[in-house]
Amino acid sequence: MAKTHKDLVVWKKGIFLVKLLYQYTQSFPKEELFGLTSQMRRCVISIPSNIAEGCGRHSEKELLQFLNVALGSASELETQLIISNELAYLSKDKFEELCNLNNEIIKMLISLANNIRTHTCNLQSVTRNV
Repeated sequence: MAKTHKDLVVWKKGIFLVKLLYQYTQSFPKEELFGLTSQMRRCVISIPSNIAEGCGRHSEKELLQFLNVALGSASELETQLIISNELAYLSKDKFEELCNLNNEIIKMLISLANNIRTHTCNLQSVTRNV
């Protein structure tokens, strides 16, 4: 049984969020390609990428550091989603879908980090084949 970042539900949700955000930002104004669109895409890619990098380090301290970076990226993305909504670049439904998924990821990252800090789990105990 493999025990890697790819077994983490939060990583899988991060990948799904990347796909959704890329799909939804295709309709953003072309003048935003190197502005908001690019920034949002960098943020969203950072979430599962930092989860993976932290898991690959095989140290709880480094894993926590990278989970915190992923959390920071998710928080930054939240602000950018609000801006996109305020500028009417996203429909209400798409905005809510992205925000809800991002908020779920934020909660999962906080929970995972807290569990690791209290030593109630480690990567081996929080991953599982699905």
